[in-house]
Amino acid sequence: MMPQSPTTRVCSHCDGFPVVHITTGTRTPNGQRRTLAAACPRCQGTGTRTAPASLAHAGK
Repeated sequence: MMPQSPTTRVCSHCDGFPVVHITTGTRTPNGQRRTLAAACPRCQGTGTRTAPASLAHAGK
């Protein structure tokens, strides 16, 4: 028996890397760089997207 294909797909906007950290250019008192987290706006930081409703199989 073949496994069913997953209904979630890798987000085409972020290619599965939903959260990135961007350096601000400043450093903390102990020397580490300050960063800001930015989540993918299309998948809201999950890295996956569900199949579009138009591709869902319906009917007989």
